[in-house]
Amino acid sequence: MEILQDPIFLSRLQFSVTAMFHILWPLTSVGMSLVLVVFEALWLKTRDADYYRHAHFWSKLFLLNFSLGVVTGIPLEFEFGTNWSRFSMMTGEFFGNILGFEGAMAFMLEAGFLGIMLFGWMRVPPVIHLFATCMVALGASLSVFWILVANAWMQAPAGGHMEKDRFVVDSYSQAIFNPDTFWAVSHMWVACLETTLFVMGGLSAWYLLKGRHTDFFLKSFKLIVILAAVAAPVQIFLGHGNGHQVFRHQPAKGAAIEAHWETNQAGSGANWNILAWPNKSAQKNDWSISVPKVLSVLATGNLDGRVIGLKSFPPADQPPAIPLIFYCFRIMAAIGFSLFALIIWTLVCWLKGQLTSEHIVKNRMLLYAWLASLPLGYLATECGWIVREVGRQPWIIYGVLRTRDVASALPASVVLTSLVSFVIVYVTDVTQPVISAILHKPSGSPL
Repeated sequence: MEILQDPIFLSRLQFSVTAMFHILWPLTSVGMSLVLVVFEALWLKTRDADYYRHAHFWSKLFLLNFSLGVVTGIPLEFEFGTNWSRFSMMTGEFFGNILGFEGAMAFMLEAGFLGIMLFGWMRVPPVIHLFATCMVALGASLSVFWILVANAWMQAPAGGHMEKDRFVVDSYSQAIFNPDTFWAVSHMWVACLETTLFVMGGLSAWYLLKGRHTDFFLKSFKLIVILAAVAAPVQIFLGHGNGHQVFRHQPAKGAAIEAHWETNQAGSGANWNILAWPNKSAQKNDWSISVPKVLSVLATGNLDGRVIGLKSFPPADQPPAIPLIFYCFRIMAAIGFSLFALIIWTLVCWLKGQLTSEHIVKNRMLLYAWLASLPLGYLATECGWIVREVGRQPWIIYGVLRTRDVASALPASVVLTSLVSFVIVYVTDVTQPVISAILHKPSGSPL
C-alpha cells in the first residue's frame, strides 16, 4: 500500500498509537491521587477505619497506573528526537524547556513522595503521610499542567516568533499562558478526575452486585457519587468553553468538528449538523440532519453569529479525515452527557433512600449502568485527543509550522518496523493480564 511507504504518515501514526496508549494510565493516576487525598483527609477527620482501608485499597490501583504511565511515557520523549528531530531543533527553546519543567518539577515531586505515601503508613506521623499524599497529587496535577501547556502552545502559539528556522521566545509568560492554556489544562485535569471517579464507581458497583463487602464499597460508592456530581457538570461547561476557544483561534478545526462548509451570511445563523457525512473531495456533506441556527449559538453565543466554513480555507489547509473528527467529537460529547445523566439518576435513587445496604443490591440496573460506565471516560478522552490532534493538522504548530516540514528523514521501513513493534508490545501488555484474570479465579478479601 502506498500509505505504508510514507514515513511522515507512519511517524504520525506511531506517535498517535504510543500517545493514546500512554494517556490511559495518567488519566487514573492523576485522578486517583486526588481521591486518595480525600480518603486520607476523611480518615484523619473522622477516624473511621473504613476510610483508612479505602486509602490502602485504591493506592494499589494508583501504583499500577503510575508505573505504566512512566514506562509508556518514555517512548514519547524519545520520538521527539527520533521521528521529529527537526521539530525539536526548531522549537526546543520553548517546547524542550516545558517538557524539562514537567520532568524536574512535576514528575520528581510525585516520585519523591510516592515512597512515603505507599510505605510510610505507621512509619511517619499521619499528618506527614497526608502531606506526602498531597505532594503526590500536586506532582501529578503539575504534570497535566506542563504537558498541556506544551500542547496548548502548539494549538495557539504565542509569546515568540520564527527566526531562521527557530522559534525565538519573546515572552515566556505569554507563551505559557497562551489563549488555549486555561481551557486545555482545566478540561484535561477534570477529565482525569471524572474518568477516575467512574472507574472507582464502576468497580465499587461490581463488588456491590456480587454482594461482597457491601458496607465497605457502598461508602466509596457514595463518596464517588458526591464528587462526580460536581465533576460531571463542570466538565460539560469546560468542554463548551473549549469549543468557543477553538472557533476563535482554530476556525478550520471548528468547522471540521461540525462539518460546516459554507460561511453563513450576515443575519442568518449557521445550521448545526446533528449527523452528517463530510466529503472533503466534494467540499460538502453527502447528507446531513441539521438544526437551523444552533451552530451559531454554540460557536458564538449569538443566534445569528458568523461561523467560518471550511470552504474559506484552501483544501491543503483543511484538516484531514473530517468524518473521524466529526464523529469522535460527538462520541465524546454524548459520553459526557450520559455520565451526567447517570449521576442524576443515582442522586434521585439516593433521595429515595435506595442507596442503603438493604436496598442497593436490589437496584441492579443502576449498578449495571455504573459498571458499564467504567470504560466511557477513557473512550471520551481518546476521542477528544483525536479531535484535538487530527483537527490541528496539517499544522504541527497551528498557522506557523506544517507537520510535513519537521519530520526526521527516516526510511519508511524503519518507521514501520518500530510501529509494528510498539503495537505488538502494547497489545500483549493489555491482553496478558486480561487473559490471566479470566483463567484465575479470585478468592479472599480485596482489603
